[in-house]
Amino acid sequence: MPKPARAWQRMLSGRRLDLLDPTPVDIEIEDIAHGLAFVARWNGQTHGDHAYSVAEHSLLVETLFSRMVPAVGAKWQLAALLHDAPEYVIGDMISPVKSAVGPGYEDLDARLTAAIHIRFGLPATIPAAIKKQIKQADRISAWMEAVEIAGFGTTEADKLFGKPDQALIRGLSIRLRSPVEVRADYTARHHSLLNLMM
Repeated sequence: MPKPARAWQRMLSGRRLDLLDPTPVDIEIEDIAHGLAFVARWNGQTHGDHAYSVAEHSLLVETLFSRMVPAVGAKWQLAALLHDAPEYVIGDMISPVKSAVGPGYEDLDARLTAAIHIRFGLPATIPAAIKKQIKQADRISAWMEAVEIAGFGTTEADKLFGKPDQALIRGLSIRLRSPVEVRADYTARHHSLLNLMM
């Protein structure tokens, strides 16, 4: 009988995360922040001297979400910050690849998301209304990224992601920074939101 394939990954913290059965105890924010700071959005197909990381994107989504729902509270702000957290171990697949892979990717993402949420005091499944608002902030971020660094024109971005409310994005811009700097900011924001939840 063939030996089963290894389904765990060793993290820099020393934890072994089982991808098929992730548990909250094996999840550390430092591992998430480190991984996301080194995962490029848009498969790295962006202008600039640094890749635009999932960690930077997550910080922007949390900012947009907080602007959209100013009285939402730290608990759901943390959910917005963590909305792509599973990508620290499974990477960022562009939407066409996710469609090609099929439901297996979604199942893996859902298991990791539930474990991450439980680890940091959130419900395994986010309420539908909150999830929808985070997704809206995610689409606005994608529009900004498309126009500012991924070579899309505004007309094309409007068709793909929807035209954003200009008041929501006023004063915001895409930031390209080193992974070390983004990792520190992501970790700091996470700790700040956790403290506000206590």
